[in-house]
Amino acid sequence: MRRPTIVLFGDSITEESFGDGGWGASLANHFCRSADVLMRGYSGYNTRWALRVAEKVFGGFESPPPAAVTVFFGANDACLPDRSGAFQHVPVEEYRLNLLSLLQLIRSRWPTTILLLITPPPIDEDGRLRFPYADDRSGLPERTNAFAGTYRNACIDAAEELAVPVVDLWTKMQRFPGWEKNLLRDGLHLTAEGNRVVFEEVVERLREQGVSVDAMAVDLPLFSQMDVNDPLKSFSN
Repeated sequence: MRRPTIVLFGDSITEESFGDGGWGASLANHFCRSADVLMRGYSGYNTRWALRVAEKVFGGFESPPPAAVTVFFGANDACLPDRSGAFQHVPVEEYRLNLLSLLQLIRSRWPTTILLLITPPPIDEDGRLRFPYADDRSGLPERTNAFAGTYRNACIDAAEELAVPVVDLWTKMQRFPGWEKNLLRDGLHLTAEGNRVVFEEVVERLREQGVSVDAMAVDLPLFSQMDVNDPLKSFSN
């Protein structure tokens, strides 16, 4: 019996998600008897680069198709075009179109797979000044929260255009008091608390789409369901 899979496709916030306390690791633990959570995170990538490699990323998957794929890009696209991260910058309209292309590519390959978009997170500009790129001596943040917000809007627009569920992380995180330091460790990447927010939001959106522990079968009998008088009977089917 092949387990269902849930694929996480994104940038460094996805790549780091299998670290200690990461949202991907929490997701893998959450679905530990029901599905395999696979990380396809690529630090520094924007949607332009993701679109270039998407066929290679998804080309090696065997049947059946994944139960769900999360698409989590935008933090790098939203680098300011005149600051140290300019080489990662993607104009916001191109970003929106790239998201549409990525979603359509995945949907054409796996029509039954649930797709879930995640907006870029908010930016704590003070944190970016305290943790700049190694070669950046400009004294200016390479990202701003207001600019990231325009990419949030484009991500929401793409989700609505293709009727794909979305986690509005940019808005959600800013509802927490002290989000700048409590949820972001360097103005961009997530703390343990920030990872918890992403995990809970992803679990809820997936549940709404029918991808949940309760809705998925376990691959082998649970210990709690075994007949204590004849345990081997549990494996007869």
